[in-house]
Amino acid sequence: MSQIDDFFRSRLDQMIDLRKPLAVLATHIPWQELEAAVAHRFARQVRTGRQVEDIDLFGPTMAVVGAGHSNAGRPRLPMRLMISLLYLKHTFNESDEGVCERWSDAPTWQYFSGQEYFENRLPCDPSAISRFRGLLGEEGVEELLVQTLVVAIKLGLIERTAMQSVIVDSTVQAKAVAHPTDSRLLEVARQKIACAAKAHGIALKQSYAKEGRELARKAGRYAHAKQYRRMHKTIKRQRTILGRLARDIERNKTVLAQSIQDALDPLLARAHKIAAQSRRGAKVKGKDKVYSWHADEVECISKGKARTPYEFGVKVGIVTTLKGNLIVGARSFPGNPYDGHTLAEQLEQSRILMEAVDVAPQTVYTDLGYRGVDAEIPEYSLKHRGKFKRLTDQERRMLKRRQAVEPVIGHLKSDHGMNRCHLKGQTGDAIHAVLCAAGFNIKWLLRMIARKGIGPLFLCRFIAWIGRQIQRLMPMMGSRGDWVDPVGCLPYRNPWPRIAGNSA
Repeated sequence: MSQIDDFFRSRLDQMIDLRKPLAVLATHIPWQELEAAVAHRFARQVRTGRQVEDIDLFGPTMAVVGAGHSNAGRPRLPMRLMISLLYLKHTFNESDEGVCERWSDAPTWQYFSGQEYFENRLPCDPSAISRFRGLLGEEGVEELLVQTLVVAIKLGLIERTAMQSVIVDSTVQAKAVAHPTDSRLLEVARQKIACAAKAHGIALKQSYAKEGRELARKAGRYAHAKQYRRMHKTIKRQRTILGRLARDIERNKTVLAQSIQDALDPLLARAHKIAAQSRRGAKVKGKDKVYSWHADEVECISKGKARTPYEFGVKVGIVTTLKGNLIVGARSFPGNPYDGHTLAEQLEQSRILMEAVDVAPQTVYTDLGYRGVDAEIPEYSLKHRGKFKRLTDQERRMLKRRQAVEPVIGHLKSDHGMNRCHLKGQTGDAIHAVLCAAGFNIKWLLRMIARKGIGPLFLCRFIAWIGRQIQRLMPMMGSRGDWVDPVGCLPYRNPWPRIAGNSA
């Protein structure tokens, strides 16, 4: 019966043009090796279980439930499908919901995902992509980045020797948070602790909901009008009502269970911290500040830009090849370290990733932010503008290509989603940086396949080259005639137009 049903379904390889770069790339990615590399992260875990009260023939007793290994539940979706969705999401800068919607309408995307027949439905629930990404972790998504390097070497799109010279630079991966003003943080803190108190059954004298919203609006208007005295007075009132609310919760939580008190303590501590840092003249700098209630790992990073002097997120290191602009490393560095102190770890990651293609970086080109760290990387040759007089003429020419990493960072942010990270925690920052780099490399591979003609395009381009040679030689031989395309699959233009020779 299944064979009869398939007879009436449309095969994808008959619907799409197999010369498209995405269809060609689908046949060259080592899917089985990629699945085998990450399969161990999806093994079912043995659960320890929990003790619950039960009653048997001899009276009350304690029983252990939920222990052992369970095979219950829906079977997992194909791993190639989920991996391809992550690739497509960051290659074309889609959201989890957007990539599922576009997948259902794009036959080429379904062919890339390993489907045989066209299916006009969603591949999965968008939340499944989030869970799959969390199970992969940072090491799992690094395998996705490694396979893009393997494909580039296997197809001959970049030489192995080109990977020995790399460029290292850092940027800021912004977090999906609102701009952290004191007024907004105080109002959010008031709302969160009030909701937590209500959820745990604490009766408050007053929640200050109406006054809090009005004060937040006032502070914004005063700041826009540059009436800073009134703005600071409004913020002081917000800080006062936040302190009253926190003290009210602290007095009432003593009669609650210890587990509830443990749940409320971190929220109250964060609220007190926000109130303390909002005071005028408060000596709270850098790492001790809270810039977002739901993402306390956010840091304030200054990169010296005129339009955006401060960015709120995490520092990310990017490693690209000196020639070719292929990304061979991407890693997040929480804590806002000095650029030079991140170089050793960044090169270590790149070396591990490039072990799959049997090559290692040797020469590193950086900007002046990486000065003074030669002793930390004795196995690498560090080149930057501070050593200009000691460089050879060839090294000086190569140093001019260091700026090539800047447009790569720009494309990562504008075309592949690094401009705003929506994933949770420091682990989410690390995963998102690597996935954006993998999406950039997939787009790089598609562009190079279209330019050089890999797979089925190679035969057509070879025939086109033969046609151009004949076109150039035939007038010299005094021949004439009408030429047509014998294969009908030339991708760009007919290289065999009508050739009119010299009359005899």
